[in-house]
Amino acid sequence: MSAYTPASGPQAARSEAYDDGSGWVAYAGVLILMAGGLNVISGVGAIDDARFFVNGQQFVISDLQTWGWVQLALGVILVVTAVGVFARNALAVWTGVVLVALNAMVQILFIPASPWWAISVFALDMLALYGLVAHGTKPRGAH
Repeated sequence: MSAYTPASGPQAARSEAYDDGSGWVAYAGVLILMAGGLNVISGVGAIDDARFFVNGQQFVISDLQTWGWVQLALGVILVVTAVGVFARNALAVWTGVVLVALNAMVQILFIPASPWWAISVFALDMLALYGLVAHGTKPRGAH
């Protein structure tokens, strides 16, 4: 008769099934997809000088239209990267880390035009960054 140890019991099997971090990676992928989509919307609005943005905003670098193009391009690249993250492609995960960090910096610089929007997307970026860094590099089935 074998002795029952926590590492060999039913708890171990259950923790192994849920401990691979794939939920966080999928969540990070969804957040990257959302941030990319929101960047596209915001970028198109900024390029078109939509009335959605704060009047008379002052930017550290350039103007609203330039930041609109930056957000549009970054948004499209983020959406493509999210697809790679869903596939658990290691290159896409590390590209996602770099792009999400870059997007967070862009959002901080975009605060004068739309404070609540920029801060909300910044928060999405931070959660996605955690999911990718903490769990995105683990191979499937690893603990």
